[in-house]
Amino acid sequence: MSLFRASRRRFLAIAAYVPLAAFAADPTSPLPADFDPARDPARDLEAALRIAHAAGRRVVVEVGGEWCSWCRVLDRFFEANPDLKRYRDANYIWLRVNWSTENRNEAFLRRYPQVAGYPHFFVLDAGGRLLHSQDTSQLEAKKDYDAAAMRAFLVKWAPNR
Repeated sequence: MSLFRASRRRFLAIAAYVPLAAFAADPTSPLPADFDPARDPARDLEAALRIAHAAGRRVVVEVGGEWCSWCRVLDRFFEANPDLKRYRDANYIWLRVNWSTENRNEAFLRRYPQVAGYPHFFVLDAGGRLLHSQDTSQLEAKKDYDAAAMRAFLVKWAPNR
């Protein structure tokens, strides 16, 4: 077995047990840290599903863009609520998929229900089956996200362990 293959296998084995926050800071991560219009969301989803399957987690596909103010609010919300961030990272692989004028990722998003606003969440099981489509405006409270509503969403769709 080549050194590259052995390293890759070791990385994937470790990646299954590392929270998503560590991926965002890791430049070698198979998953995007931002909404990158140049990414191939189908390839990113394959990687997310492999990690989710190995770790017994679900995948949340967050559709949005760098232009999306509520996407930035969501980032700040999880930073300000470390208990929810820990719960999210323990139960989900979080995959960001870009939707912007540079790349609407229409071919990828065609497989899911239509999105009314951004960000939007699709909850998938580790096999890639769509479990839920979530309009995030239902999780908002004034100019932020509602902690109780977000907790209820995360708990409801977490995998049964």
